[in-house]
Amino acid sequence: MELANLWIFFVPPLAGSIIGYFTNDIAIKMLFKPYKPIYIGKYKLPFTPGLIPSNQERLAQKVSDTIMGSLLTPTELQKLAQRLLKTERVESAILWLLQLALEQVQSDKEQKTAKVLANILRDLFSQSLPRLLKVLSRKEDFLEAQINQIFDQVLFDFQLTEAQARQFSDWILGLVIPPDVMRRAIIDFLTDRNIQIIDEGFREKTSGTYWVVANLFGVRNSLVRLRSFCIDEPEITNARLKELIFSLEIRNRIRDWLQNLSLQNLPVATVRQLRKTTRETVIDYIQNRGIDFLQNLGDSLEWENIAAILLKRLRSSEAVNSSLSVVSQELALILDRYLERDLEKLVAQMIPILSIDQVIINRVMATSPKDLELAIQGIVKNELQAIVNLGGILGFIVGLMQAGILFFR
Repeated sequence: MELANLWIFFVPPLAGSIIGYFTNDIAIKMLFKPYKPIYIGKYKLPFTPGLIPSNQERLAQKVSDTIMGSLLTPTELQKLAQRLLKTERVESAILWLLQLALEQVQSDKEQKTAKVLANILRDLFSQSLPRLLKVLSRKEDFLEAQINQIFDQVLFDFQLTEAQARQFSDWILGLVIPPDVMRRAIIDFLTDRNIQIIDEGFREKTSGTYWVVANLFGVRNSLVRLRSFCIDEPEITNARLKELIFSLEIRNRIRDWLQNLSLQNLPVATVRQLRKTTRETVIDYIQNRGIDFLQNLGDSLEWENIAAILLKRLRSSEAVNSSLSVVSQELALILDRYLERDLEKLVAQMIPILSIDQVIINRVMATSPKDLELAIQGIVKNELQAIVNLGGILGFIVGLMQAGILFFR
């Protein structure tokens, strides 16, 4: 065989490997490129754009169907939700939210929280509480136990101290019934009719020496002169009454009476009746005037200042800060029991709302062909290169077979 004819045996394997290699490489590149259609005049060249860019919508639908059909099934989503919503994670999330809310309250410079709380307190005190009392006051046992407890534990054992009794007696003699008030009371009491009644009573109902004095002298003239003296000489009368109060130790007598005043000194039947009367009086006041009183009181209070004080106390309260973990733990347990019962229903309701399949389609459609090519090649770059290499190897083998056939012929 001449050396000049040896090319017949070398060219087929070499040509086959080159054709196979570049054919697969071009075929793989045609999956993605060109990214846009190419036109010659009005005619679009075939296979433009590439296979994947021209079928990106179908590819997105297939990817979505594959993921939702085999990967993100309702069962898998339920398992995923169970792993995410572990009690410890939920407790940590709730604790974080509570701490964040407390920090927000602490940093609220515009007092928005105080205004909201003020509106709540105003409605609660001025509207809700009166309506609630109106309904509850119709019950027969309304406030019975509470009033009895207050009566037995507070009023029954209540007794003024010596200092309190002294202040109370000074108040009575200084403001309630000072000498001038006593003088006016004497004048108002000693009317002609009252004087006549007193005089006739003394004349008819006395005996012995008192009868003689009453019938010979009588008390009419004395009472009339006393009334005239109180009217004509008010300053002297006030001074004499003041002297009598001091001489008779009225102040000390009132003080001793007030200090010894106690429900324990009353009979048991009287105390029981007084307790019953107290409850009836309280209920009657609540039913007739209590609602209006609460509404008027609620309208007169400065609820924004009260709310600001409450929030300020809340911010610095150790009890609140220490109870956040307990509250978050209890809320996490409640949520865990709820999810254990209704998680499957929630997941079934969430899937249409989340529209995960549409999200996948939109994300694939929003990805440019170039980015899609880079993403696919980043995943299967080695496999695609292996296909190209395999094309070259197969072309080389086919070329060897063809050279063998030529050789044997």
